[in-house]
Amino acid sequence: MDSITSDFGEVLLWSFWFFIWFGAIMVWFRCLFDMFGDTTLSGWAKAGWAIVLVFLPWLGALIYLIARGRSMQDRQAAAVQKQMDEQASYIRSVSGTQAAPDQIASAKALLDAGTIDEREFAALKAKALA
Repeated sequence: MDSITSDFGEVLLWSFWFFIWFGAIMVWFRCLFDMFGDTTLSGWAKAGWAIVLVFLPWLGALIYLIARGRSMQDRQAAAVQKQMDEQASYIRSVSGTQAAPDQIASAKALLDAGTIDEREFAALKAKALA
């Protein structure tokens, strides 16, 4: 009985090649998505890179990573920072609380308007800083 995986060594070899192909496909898709998501590339540049990535996938992905790897990292970092800023903004809007400087400024405006006295201002300032 001759099967494709007759011994443990062949299973390891097939596993190795499977992970190599899987990793290469992941890198290829990452390059493709980055290329189409890049707003600095012109349409002609995207078409050129698309041709290279489609007809020479391994070599094209390697060249793309070498040529545009730094900008890929910068775009990814900017996207993560934007997402974190939006999340923080959403959390602040949902929580309904003001930041400490805003609370102190509001209390100072009340003090200047004569609505509260110095003791109440000090209490509000201490609460904001706590």
